[in-house]
Amino acid sequence: MPNKMAEPIIELESYGASDLPLLEKLLGNPDVMAHLGGPETPEQILQRHQRYLRLPETGTDCMFKIVLEAKAVGSIGFWEKTWRDQPVYETGWFVLPGYQGRGIATKATEAVISLARLEHKHPLMYAFPSAFNAPSNAICRKTGFELIGECDFEYPIGHSMRCNEWRLNLHHS
Repeated sequence: MPNKMAEPIIELESYGASDLPLLEKLLGNPDVMAHLGGPETPEQILQRHQRYLRLPETGTDCMFKIVLEAKAVGSIGFWEKTWRDQPVYETGWFVLPGYQGRGIATKATEAVISLARLEHKHPLMYAFPSAFNAPSNAICRKTGFELIGECDFEYPIGHSMRCNEWRLNLHHS
């Protein structure tokens, strides 16, 4: 009987002031950012860190660090946006290269979906991974998102990328 890899047990913890080094490891890494316009500059990372710290003030947008065995290994969040003239949630994630391919982002995405469902605010959640990012597209498929098709998406600001548009109805399991 083949050995099946144990599913990772992850926790989501609110993003905090001490998480800048994690963000630097994620967003400054060319491998992590390969499908997202390349690594961010230290200034861009610091600006993002400061924006994440202000998110609790919005009351709607949430950013978390993904923790595995007491070690921060990634980040994930969900936030409000207007898409096709409708208010929705969007989600996105990053996992450190040494922890990719272990189901961590899938588990974290399932957790974020559960949290968004508890909000009872928007019926739809979207994800926009690069059309060329097979692992992120697989995460969307595994977590119940429906592939709508390809679209052009601006990320980061000023950089157009070809994405897959994935939609999840939060009112259905």
